[in-house]
Amino acid sequence: MSMKFTTRSLVLLLVLCAGPFAAWAQETRDNLLGSWEGGLTLGRDEMSLAFTFTEQAEGYGAALISGGLGIYGMPADSVSLEGRRLTIRIARLDLEFTGTIRFDESGEKILRIDGDWFQYSEMVPVVLLPVDSPSF
Repeated sequence: MSMKFTTRSLVLLLVLCAGPFAAWAQETRDNLLGSWEGGLTLGRDEMSLAFTFTEQAEGYGAALISGGLGIYGMPADSVSLEGRRLTIRIARLDLEFTGTIRFDESGEKILRIDGDWFQYSEMVPVVLLPVDSPSF
């Protein structure tokens, strides 16, 4: 017996499969919005940094705050989220932050973002944790 998919069957299958993904994507969106803070070590300098994520029509926006770098709300040029992979780019700083979102055991709440700060050919690991507002 061969299984034949009609266009209608295929559309129904895609809708049924997309339902849980759409709910997960919305939960990720809701959990990512707000401020995320972590430590950054550049050379011998240790400082704090934070990204504040906002919802925009085309996806996400982010602003960088770091007293140690003298930056207070610099907007990101691009923010992309593909699955659990987050990428933030700020061209004028030659900066790219790439991170992996880590969820709790239920898979519903983001606990942290484990990432790498790439700037001027240097890579530094950074862990971002959710905060009500940056502490600096």
